[in-house]
Amino acid sequence: MHTVNHDTANKRFLIRDNGAIAAEMTYVTSSPELYIIDHTLVNNAYRGQGLGDKLVKAMVEYARENGIKIVPLCPFAKGRFEHYSEYADVLNK
Repeated sequence: MHTVNHDTANKRFLIRDNGAIAAEMTYVTSSPELYIIDHTLVNNAYRGQGLGDKLVKAMVEYARENGIKIVPLCPFAKGRFEHYSEYADVLNK
């Protein structure tokens, strides 16, 4: 099972496999209450396993817990926000 880790120092959510980064989603903070997802990458060997979705879900959960709104700038994250209406509560409109 792949666990998502939040690397706050480097503003990213990561999934590692045996120490190597399998997937990564980075963000920038526009303000303490507004985060912008700017990049999502799943290494080729791990594609098709839902790791990108796990990263977005982890960011959404973090945003809910901390009163943060999200701007999904990266195409993958934007697509997930369009697909999952349950993420609307943290979407910056």
